[in-house]
Amino acid sequence: GGQRVAQPTNRVCRSGSAATPVVCETPGRGRAAPTGALAGERMTTPVSFKTLIDALKALPGIGPRAAQRIAFDLVQHKREAATDLARAIEGALEKLRSCERCNTLSETPICALCASKRRDPALLCVVETPADQITLEQSGAFTGLYFVLMGRISPLDGVGPAQIHLEKLVNRATDGTVKEVILATNFTNEGEVTAHVITELLEAQGVKVSRLARGIPIGSELEYVDAATVAQAVRERR
Repeated sequence: GGQRVAQPTNRVCRSGSAATPVVCETPGRGRAAPTGALAGERMTTPVSFKTLIDALKALPGIGPRAAQRIAFDLVQHKREAATDLARAIEGALEKLRSCERCNTLSETPICALCASKRRDPALLCVVETPADQITLEQSGAFTGLYFVLMGRISPLDGVGPAQIHLEKLVNRATDGTVKEVILATNFTNEGEVTAHVITELLEAQGVKVSRLARGIPIGSELEYVDAATVAQAVRERR
């Protein structure tokens, strides 16, 4: 067997034994679809494994291929780590809640920072997420209290003032204790819109509002800084 039999058409067929059917190919199109017992047989993903991949895809920055690689790694090589991860997630979801005063994640009704007597209650810093709050804390430059929006205004994503607790923020900022609100939302389009809306709301109530300064990063060389940052640094010089 194995002889090629030329056909009048562009197809090329291989002849085999009496028990083997003739298999024909069209050049440029690969082999014909399998026939017989193999026809219709395809590998299927177990439902539980597909559920795991779908759950991993929901995480930020994780695409379909990355989710599949992580799932295979957890199931094949890191089952103990996977079990620990599942328990940690379950424990976090069970214990964590929003602080009643600042909205950050906490295991108690009032978080440790809000309950601290060492913080300055006259200064209130507004951030978008708990991650932003942690970054500011690590700087060691702020000794006041926080309000965490848990988001930012983004009409395209269906996020408005009500979804980021602006009413609660206004009540907190006008309680008679706060003297200045520092806006530390991100310098993105959504962050700037959020800062603008908050500024208008609070200034209408007579609250002093300031914004984090923008400028040239420490250690950078001027010729490599983008023009917009240089312009902002010039305007906010001191």
